[in-house]
Amino acid sequence: MSIAIIALVAFLGIVALVQVVKVFEVSSDINKGKENDVTDKDNRTQGALMLAFMVLFLGGFIWMMLEWGDVLLPKAASIEGEKTDTLMWISMGLIGFVFFVTQPILFYFSWKYRGSKNRQATYYAHNNRLEALWTIVPALALATLIIYGLTTWIDIMNPEHDEEPLVVELYARQFDWHARVAGADNKLGYANVRFVEGANVLGVDPSDEKGKDDIVVRELYLPVNRPVLFKFRAQDVIHSAYMPHFRAQMNCVPGAITQFSFTPTITTEEMRQRPEVMETVSEIDGIRKGMGEEGYEFDYVLLCNKICGAAHYNMQMRIVVVTEEEYQQWLKEQKTFAESM
Repeated sequence: MSIAIIALVAFLGIVALVQVVKVFEVSSDINKGKENDVTDKDNRTQGALMLAFMVLFLGGFIWMMLEWGDVLLPKAASIEGEKTDTLMWISMGLIGFVFFVTQPILFYFSWKYRGSKNRQATYYAHNNRLEALWTIVPALALATLIIYGLTTWIDIMNPEHDEEPLVVELYARQFDWHARVAGADNKLGYANVRFVEGANVLGVDPSDEKGKDDIVVRELYLPVNRPVLFKFRAQDVIHSAYMPHFRAQMNCVPGAITQFSFTPTITTEEMRQRPEVMETVSEIDGIRKGMGEEGYEFDYVLLCNKICGAAHYNMQMRIVVVTEEEYQQWLKEQKTFAESM
């Protein structure tokens, strides 16, 4: 019975809509379409609104940059990150320049060449010089950015180090991280998901001599000014190792090993003393205290940048950058893989 009522209501609604359309058509014929005529006054009003919107639009953009610019990440804490930032700011500078040139012209022309009964639009079919200009100039700009970007990426992915990089493995699984630091030989032992059992959460092969001195940790310490070669693995789904302050990110793919390297340049303590970081921490502290939560202290962090499941937000690991002496002391306090089994 309810289905029949719903169907009847739907039918009557369609009939009513058809009748409304017919009434509108008859009304339009009576008025001979005069309600759709656009007058010079309408055009002047729309042109003025275009100029007003241009001022609000560009003013709002500038205000947002000034108001929210401080939420950007602080200075890059790695050599490779500085290269990435340079590339970003060059790209943003070019985009900003084009934006502030083209947008005022767009809105100004909308006002200047508004419709008028005393003026007829000029039919302008073709201009080789103009078409060459707006094709070649963007092409050269984009080619320059792309070549520079590829060069930067190649430098980051194939760095030339004066010393052998410290080898570290980052292992992702739902929903946490483990790190494995190569031992005295600076070589990681063989690992496979088939060896995952009990405390051996990374699947390190117990019979591989190179893996017995590896150090498995849940909080990673790195020495400053020493290159680090990261190797990434995943146990279950695709994760993405993201270390924002070092401007580093790499996918962790099950069944494959990916890698990325960078050289930390700022210790955790030094970063905490930077004015922009102290200001951000102060603001966060104020918010957290207002919510009755504990205070915040800056730390480098490893995050997952892939939505890998319900507890994706839990995938965080603290990274501490210290001096070489502090790093060596930390190493002495850690158990090797062989000792922890």
